[in-house]
Order: sequence, then C-alpha cells, then structure tokens
Amino acid sequence: MSERKALLILHGKQALNEMVRAAVERKREQGWELAVRLTWEAGDAQRLVNEALAAGYRTIVAGGGDGTLRDIAHAMAAHPVQASLVLMPLGTANDFARAAGVPLEPGPALELLDLRAHAMDLGEVDGQVFLNMATGGFGSQVTANTSEELKKVLGGAAYLFTGLSRFSELHAAYGELQGPGFHWRGELLALGIGNGRQAGGGHVLCPQALVDDGLLDISILPAPQDVVETLKTLLVDGFDIDNLFVRARLPWIEIKASEGLCINLDGEPLEGDSLRFTARPAAIRVHLPEGSPLLGASDRSVVQADDLLAHGEQYQARYIVDL
Repeated sequence: MSERKALLILHGKQALNEMVRAAVERKREQGWELAVRLTWEAGDAQRLVNEALAAGYRTIVAGGGDGTLRDIAHAMAAHPVQASLVLMPLGTANDFARAAGVPLEPGPALELLDLRAHAMDLGEVDGQVFLNMATGGFGSQVTANTSEELKKVLGGAAYLFTGLSRFSELHAAYGELQGPGFHWRGELLALGIGNGRQAGGGHVLCPQALVDDGLLDISILPAPQDVVETLKTLLVDGFDIDNLFVRARLPWIEIKASEGLCINLDGEPLEGDSLRFTARPAAIRVHLPEGSPLLGASDRSVVQADDLLAHGEQYQARYIVDL
C-alpha cells in the first residue's frame, strides 16, 4: 500500500473503548496516519465519509455494529471517489464480520489495513444498500424487538431469548417471489436475501452465500401448518431446520406481499408490499482476511446469471421435495 493513511469512523458509544484506543495507537506506532471521527446521530456516517474522501482519505475504517457498517458502506458506494473499507466489528451480533472471518477484537481487525482489498458485491432495495443481509418475517421482527438493554446483558443470545419469549406470536405472511427462472408463492415464516450468510445474532440463513459472485442468495422458510409445527418441535429440541428451506441464487428478485412485509436491512427497518432486490456486483472494495469463507466465486461452481433460466424447473422441484 503506497499511502499508509486511513480514517476511522467510530460509533459514538465506543468513544471510551480502551481496546479501540490501544489498537489505534498501535497502528500509529507502525507508521499509519490514522485519524478518528465519531458519529452522534443519523446522517453522521454519510457526512463523515464525504468529508474523508474530500480530504484525500482512500481507506476508511468502520467501527461499530452491523448497522454502522451498512451506513458507511452505503455512503461509500454512492460516492464517485473510490475508496476501500476496513471493518472493526464492535456490535452485539457482528453477523457479517463473523461470517467473513474478520477478527472481533479491535487490534487484530485493524491489522486488515495491511491486507489487500477485495471487490465485493452489495445488495440493493428501494434505493438502499445492504452489506450483509435483508431478512423478513418472524426473524426480522425478533431482531427489531430485541432491546438494547437485553443485548448488553446477554450479547448475541438476546436474539434467541427474544425469539423464544415471542414464540406464541409466530405466524406466516403470504408472499410471491419471482426472479430469473424462479417463481415461488405461498405462506412464509422467514426470508433471507443474503450477500452474507447469517443474521439475527448467528442464525445462518444463506450458508453458501459469496460476496464476489454477483448474485443474491435467497432462502425461504415456507409455512404450511405442518412445517410450522415441525419448526416449533425442531427449535425446542435444538435440531437443525436447514432442510426445510427453499433456496435459489439470483441476480435479482421481486417480492410481493398481500399485507406488506417487514424487512430488516442490516438493522435498518423497511416495509413494503412490492420490493425489488438486486445485486450490485463489485460495488465496494473491502479488506477481508485471506481465505475468507465469503470470497472465492472463481474457485467454486456457482450458477451464473445467464444460466438461471435453465434452472427454474430445478428450483420448483426442490420446493416440492423440501416440503
């Protein structure tokens, strides 16, 4: 890297985090010019990104939870000046960082400054981007209703606690999903549209997702009554529910819901009865660990966008088998 200069945009709640302070000082001792700015209210992330790029910074560090990472990635992707992003996960769930193999401690996370940046996709819906995942249905309601106080006490387990306490509210939403060579409609309990693999404090919804394949991974948990009862049994007994999902990999997908669907975009709520999700290939450059599980589209056999029409019947057949 020719210029060892970066700006850390840090969530205001982390201002007194001594581990962050020590990590910043360590990188400065290694010869990095590392400045720090704090967010205080909505809109600060975008403003600070714009100011950093105008000041000549070409590497930005995002220090905070999944929502902070999303806000900074959104601002960077919208700016005409190219820059790279380093993730310093400081939230409760840190779902994207965990799946990507990003260190969860500030010091090791900042060491990613010395690694090369990888071109990475983003998801987009209704003019908003998401770095990790869009979730809908019961899972997104649990995420939205998990209190900050509970997260402080229980950490990631807070999402599971909230989910169990609200289990009596488990109900399905009717929706229709359509993309290239793919059409599904029916009642669903949960929906994941992944650039990353997990959400809600470690729940893996899109286990094969890659961030450099130009596709979104779609995971639908259907909800005929027998599946609802099976799901309750599996969750109570602690068994895997992976085989209940309907899955596809698509460059875009449209969703229509009869009563409107609550969507969570990396912590940002969104609601609508007609939404179109698209993948934005190579929309941002991110410093990820070498060998990150989310990288490697060129090394794996994936369904390319041009081939999706030929796989439509396969997706429909899989839905019938899974039920």
